[in-house]
Amino acid sequence: MLRIVLKHQYHAIIAETFIERPVSIISYQTSMGFTIFNCADTYNFPVALEGALKLKEISYIHAEGYPAAEMKHGPIALIDEDMPVVVIATNTGNYEKILSNIQEVKARNGKVIAIVTIGDKDVKALADYVIEIPETDEMLVPFLSVVPLQLLSYHIALMRGCNVDQPRNLAKSVTVE
Repeated sequence: MLRIVLKHQYHAIIAETFIERPVSIISYQTSMGFTIFNCADTYNFPVALEGALKLKEISYIHAEGYPAAEMKHGPIALIDEDMPVVVIATNTGNYEKILSNIQEVKARNGKVIAIVTIGDKDVKALADYVIEIPETDEMLVPFLSVVPLQLLSYHIALMRGCNVDQPRNLAKSVTVE
């Protein structure tokens, strides 16, 4: 078991190294967007929420995380050519549902930034931007898919001229009253 965990930690380091440049390019091209939706399913839904939170905290951009199944219940009405949608579309979980959501976003001229498993061809054909992560067990995918979202938030904040070291209105610690 330890050997598998170490292998996946190695993949996370490799993923961070190889996604830095593509993420900075994507950040530059989407940094002035006013709202960003993060869409994922199963184990990646909390990652979508985390990505949205980081965008709010350091980039001051309105961002929301949604489960793939709820995309058609409201958020899809807001999608247009100025709306970037970040989709975690690894080949785990409900891949076909995510693929359907990407098609819906593209039908509304939305920009799709997809985090995919290395070698994915279906999502690559539809997405405007693709960030690849290594294949791993479904339960471990969030550890890899969160890295591009963290870097995306960081680079968007830099492009917007935000201070990433001291975000406004955030406390350094939580106090209990």
